[in-house]
Order: sequence, then C-alpha cells, then structure tokens
Amino acid sequence: MPKVKTNSSAKKRFKVTGTGEITFQKAFKRHILTKKTKKRKRNMRMKGIVGAPNKDFVQRLLRLK
Repeated sequence: MPKVKTNSSAKKRFKVTGTGEITFQKAFKRHILTKKTKKRKRNMRMKGIVGAPNKDFVQRLLRLK
C-alpha cells in the first residue's frame, strides 16, 4: 500500500511546536499598512495558534492523526 501524502499547502503554512501546538503566520501584513494601527500590525507579527475547532482538521492535513 502506498504512503499517504501530507498536504503540501498545509506543510508550508503550519508548524508544530515542541509542546504539540500548531502555529501559523497571521494574514493582512503584506501591503496597505498605512491605515492599520501600530497595535494591529504588532499583533499580526506574532504567531497565531490553531484553535480547538480547527485543530483536528489541520492535524489530518499534516498527517499527525
């Protein structure tokens, strides 16, 4: 039986931390930044953590489950 492939797009977008949390880079940080507040841009610099409702789905894409 062949190996099951990991979803390539998910592989590029998500990273798994040592504690098992799945992180991602937040959106809306590429352009049109002048109208966004400093606070908003600073928060977009931080990594996002996948929440409980989506965690099972992302784990399935990454073949962690």
